[in-house]
Amino acid sequence: MADEVTVEVADGVAVLTINRPQARNAINEAAARAMAAAIDELDARRDVRVLVLTGAGGTFSAGMDLKGFLAGGRGFAGITARPPATPVIAAVEGYALAGGFEIALACDLIVASEAATFGLPEVTRGLVAGAGGLLRLPRRIPYHLAMEIALTGAMFSAQRLHRAGLVNRLVPAGAALAEARALAAQVAMNAPLSLAATKRIIVESADWPSDEAFGRQREIIDPVFGSEDAKEGAAAFAAKRPPVWRGE
Repeated sequence: MADEVTVEVADGVAVLTINRPQARNAINEAAARAMAAAIDELDARRDVRVLVLTGAGGTFSAGMDLKGFLAGGRGFAGITARPPATPVIAAVEGYALAGGFEIALACDLIVASEAATFGLPEVTRGLVAGAGGLLRLPRRIPYHLAMEIALTGAMFSAQRLHRAGLVNRLVPAGAALAEARALAAQVAMNAPLSLAATKRIIVESADWPSDEAFGRQREIIDPVFGSEDAKEGAAAFAAKRPPVWRGE
């Protein structure tokens, strides 16, 4: 893996770290390609159930380095246009600005330090937040707050976004990664096929016609109910023991 993104895997959790602290983890072409390659690899691994995405040196990401970079068909930073099927938790310290905020919005859960700051300053630079921020933000928080963030280009505290429901867990400065690991461990205890199906339904169902929703959901969940892991879940419950998931 390229030095711009480091990967650590243990106990079903993969931690991906944007490793450009000298540039406040701004995304260049190498970082985008490394992120896309890491996600492609980890998404296919049965031993990885949750991803944690963070930045080195006390900053999540200040966005793009000179230009926005697309990689691997996954969009900016190798994640925003096509996030992984595996659940992703953002661990945010310091700045999550512009493309950095859009990377966090591509994640499923956000753990943020009380000192973290979020914003989409593109309008102040004659640009537009085109890496998913304008698409995702109004689905996650109230419309008028999303408009304020997008139209003013101002920076917003983690506390305010926690109150708005965008940040799942708010922790003291320096503790975001540890808390994200703890949350990831809680998620990773669960069956991988169930996690992937659950995420897929939540993400995709927003665009389903109401009269088709249950039918489309059934297509996704039927293979899970017929899986070896479903049998293992029932057997483990009956035997009062922890389940041993195989992802099959």
